[in-house]
Amino acid sequence: MSLAQRRVSAPALLWYGSALLPLALGALLAQALAPVQFLWGIPLALGLISVQVLRVNSAWAGAGLGWLFGVGYFGFALSWIVEPFQIDPDRHAWMAPFALLFLAAGLALFWGLAFGLAARVPQRGLRLLALIAAWSLAEFGRAYLFTGLPWAAFGQFWIDSPAAVLLPWVGPHGIALLTLAAVLPLGLIRQKPLLAIAPLLAALALLWLLPSPPAAVLTAKTVRLVQPNAPQDQKWHPEYRWGFVRRQLSYTSAQPRPDLIVWPETAVPQLLNTADDILAAIAEAADGVPVITGIQRYQDQRYFNSLMVLDALGAPGQIYDKAHLVPFGEYVPFGDVLARFGISGFASQTGSGYAAGPGPQILDLAIGKALPLICYEAVFPQLLNAAPARADMLIQITNDAWFGTYSGPYQHLVQARMRAAEQGLPMIRVANTGVSAMIDGYGRIRESLAQGEAGFVDARLPQPLAPTLYSRTGDLPVFVLLLLLAGFVVARNRRHRPF
Repeated sequence: MSLAQRRVSAPALLWYGSALLPLALGALLAQALAPVQFLWGIPLALGLISVQVLRVNSAWAGAGLGWLFGVGYFGFALSWIVEPFQIDPDRHAWMAPFALLFLAAGLALFWGLAFGLAARVPQRGLRLLALIAAWSLAEFGRAYLFTGLPWAAFGQFWIDSPAAVLLPWVGPHGIALLTLAAVLPLGLIRQKPLLAIAPLLAALALLWLLPSPPAAVLTAKTVRLVQPNAPQDQKWHPEYRWGFVRRQLSYTSAQPRPDLIVWPETAVPQLLNTADDILAAIAEAADGVPVITGIQRYQDQRYFNSLMVLDALGAPGQIYDKAHLVPFGEYVPFGDVLARFGISGFASQTGSGYAAGPGPQILDLAIGKALPLICYEAVFPQLLNAAPARADMLIQITNDAWFGTYSGPYQHLVQARMRAAEQGLPMIRVANTGVSAMIDGYGRIRESLAQGEAGFVDARLPQPLAPTLYSRTGDLPVFVLLLLLAGFVVARNRRHRPF
């Protein structure tokens, strides 16, 4: 190697080394999510990245650090996104790495912006305070902007810890803020060790002092959760789909009779418009018990992904159309144009995909009032807060076969449990391939069917809890607090130099 080559390679090696560290730390933080839930990775990853934040000397360097950290995090946390591309690998497999890369890189821009803004603050302590505010606000942006994608938010780390009891009080963004406030000061560990560790110790003490939720009070009502376990590559196949329907019919007819039977998302492989025969068969198997099922329907030249209540006589009753659709999954922007080039949503019926329903609604069932959610809608806490009235229960039907068998279904389940705890309402969750579960108003699983298992379970319905603070206020208090914190940082920083 020549001298000139050595002069080029040394800086390049340094750059690669500095890039690999935030990528690795982001990947480590992602292990705190389900199914691994390695919680010790949180102080390790966030503590070490905060040390790096204090070392950067420009906004661009800070932005690059945050973006790389985000790419590492989202690249691992959302790795399940490649699974839908494997359903029809001959057509779609080549897109999988690009989808993961672009999604991770795009979401990481929110973090890069937050880190870049914080890096403009010269004082160490104030810079960390700026990062707490900017990062938390960036997470708000990720949850709300461009239809939102709050998947893998920091609040999801804590569902099986004592911190979960804070969800009905401060919601997921409040817990995320507390997480950052407790751990990011570790960046000052060498300069001010007592100040650096004090917030983490205070947080641990709070977790130790938090009371455990009491046992759930159960109603006398029983709900049957029906899980056919239809793999996505077989679900619509002519040779298999009616076998899955017959499986669900056999589970539906089992004795003793429950008070409600729930099938998963798109459990009926026909449009509602032409499904009279299968609906009659469901009603006969249910023998007078109302059934909720997922089904697609066509109306006014539009397709809908719907939840339908089938009454005791087999007649379609109340219908809820999914309102928050999955971009590029259930619809594609300018889909009719892009369909000419072979680009369409995975689950869509036409180039433009499904049409969105009017929004949240309450179903009036024999066992109480229910707020229905279809699949991805359970990811959005603001959707539940927008309901027209308070329900007695939540009902989520989903087809997690799209998400594979490793991380996706379990992360989706965690978010469903969070919605139950935030609202103080039990959730009836029925998934095609699992995990189907009866969840109480504290977010705890009472009865469940494992992922990849076919069967049914009859579960007692828990009573709803009193309306929670979060169900009344939503994210507004935490958002206002963050704006005030950001304003304080700006005001203090201007004393030293223009922001």
